[in-house]
Amino acid sequence: MPDSHATADGPAIVSHLGPDSFKPDGLRPFFEYRPLGLDALTGGKVGAHVIRARPGMHADAPRHTHAVSFQFIYVLKGWAIFEYDGHGEHKLVAGTAVYQPPGIRHKEIAHSDDFEVLEITMPAHFETAVVA
Repeated sequence: MPDSHATADGPAIVSHLGPDSFKPDGLRPFFEYRPLGLDALTGGKVGAHVIRARPGMHADAPRHTHAVSFQFIYVLKGWAIFEYDGHGEHKLVAGTAVYQPPGIRHKEIAHSDDFEVLEITMPAHFETAVVA
């Protein structure tokens, strides 16, 4: 659990999370999620977590959309191939930054066993819808 404290300017957070802080209870069963605590500090306005692949498990999700006003992904390790409507397939590698526009249809095609990303969303909790 992240440590947090208040400052004169409002809430602040310092996270000291180890490798055991990843949990397999997120959106996709082939990923593990490490929440960074921003949802609690922002009243649900902003979410941030690190997502990593579960070794030996591979992408198996349909084309979908997210009901977000903002979604940013930064690849920390490994690679993944995503397909975005109107933009085609892209191989994301360490150092790749992705802004996913609100409501864009997308699908993960494949990822490496060491794939790991930082994801920031607004709001923190959102609906995901399967689309054709």
